[in-house]
Amino acid sequence: MKRGPSSRDGLVLLLLAVPGIAWFAVFAYGPMAGLVVAFKDFNIRDGIFGSPWNGFANFRYFLTSGDALTIVVNTLFLNALFLSASLLAGLILALMLNEIRGSLYRRFMQSTIFFPYFVSPIVISIMLQVILSGVGGSGGALNNLLSVIDLPQPSWYTEPGAWPWILTIVKVWQLGGYTSVIFLAAITSISEEVYEAAAIDGASRARMALSITTPLLLPTLGVLLVLGVGRIFFGDFATIYAIVQDNGILFPTTDVIDTYVFRSLRTIGDFGTTAAIGLFQSVVGFFFVTAAVLVQRRFHKESSIL
Repeated sequence: MKRGPSSRDGLVLLLLAVPGIAWFAVFAYGPMAGLVVAFKDFNIRDGIFGSPWNGFANFRYFLTSGDALTIVVNTLFLNALFLSASLLAGLILALMLNEIRGSLYRRFMQSTIFFPYFVSPIVISIMLQVILSGVGGSGGALNNLLSVIDLPQPSWYTEPGAWPWILTIVKVWQLGGYTSVIFLAAITSISEEVYEAAAIDGASRARMALSITTPLLLPTLGVLLVLGVGRIFFGDFATIYAIVQDNGILFPTTDVIDTYVFRSLRTIGDFGTTAAIGLFQSVVGFFFVTAAVLVQRRFHKESSIL
């Protein structure tokens, strides 16, 4: 007779959960008391709870500024590019790695493409400067290559239109390997009997990848998409700011909410407005992820996270 879970087992599990619960209570829920700053005319002397209330003035200041529409559109557009490109690259890399028969070579390739995930944004910024503008702003590896084949040599750091695509390439290089590992983990759960049956029917490896592996990875893709949509209103501050820095020429296509908030706090020191923008991000992100989950549940209930 199978023994069910006892009260002692439940107590042990609860004790194991205590560190995680404490971490969220202290670092996630505790700081939420500071959200009142978004509705106050904050000053350091009076503190968070002593500063006078000003209602929605901080939100109005941001939403009626001339920059609001540009940075919101940039945030959504860039994150949509980053998310779609990194997921597609991760899926393709996973399918390719899965076809490598030699386990040693496959592990080497996995480690190689995973390594960029750990590269610092500052290092990426230096690498881009060498490639696009050269040391001291003279030449650049890419422009030197373009000169060899008699093609125009743009001044990349004064061409805002090119930077959404440059940043997307950077994110694919950085996240493609990381995402592929997640897809590879999902591939290992696919039964070998399915592939054996397809082989008996004469299917090639390419046909198996397209007709068996890819469809069975759609639930994993859906979960990653939902998680990514939840962060679609948050720009990748570290990477974007490290690369673009304070180059105002590139702001029309690269300035996102996170970099705008940092620059505003650094230049005008208005804690109330920056807190309001952060709260605005969180609320809109909540609605985005809720909508994504509902859409996923509508079309693929089996893989829904709710």
